[in-house]
Amino acid sequence: MAEVTANLSIGQVAERTGLSVHALRFYEQEGVFVSPVRRGPGGRRIYSQDDVDWLTVCIILRASGMPLPALRRYADLVREGAGNEEERLALLREHHGHVTTQIGRLTECLDLITFKVGVYEDLLDQDRHPPSVDRHHPDPGTRN
Repeated sequence: MAEVTANLSIGQVAERTGLSVHALRFYEQEGVFVSPVRRGPGGRRIYSQDDVDWLTVCIILRASGMPLPALRRYADLVREGAGNEEERLALLREHHGHVTTQIGRLTECLDLITFKVGVYEDLLDQDRHPPSVDRHHPDPGTRN
């Protein structure tokens, strides 16, 4: 049986998304939600599964380095509805370019780190297991 998720508390949403309660309030204040956060009796915030799904998109975009103003603009465009797909596409293409560049730089960094790890592993391996002299196959650096 499917779990009913139409009326989630701020704590439940924090648990499901990994965002803090403070971050959820901040996102609401900054206009990042596509739909206004509903309020229940006593003024407590009530979230829907759609809110959680939207927050998941926001979390991924933020983790990829999208600045808050760009995320807010994207939310504004989604909130406006159909008719602005070209602008949404342009915004996402620009961010795609930034992420691709970032991945390239990180790949270069990882290549260097991998090389340095190999250098130190080889160095430590030589210290642990010094080459032995084989009487039948002398060290090529020595003369018979």
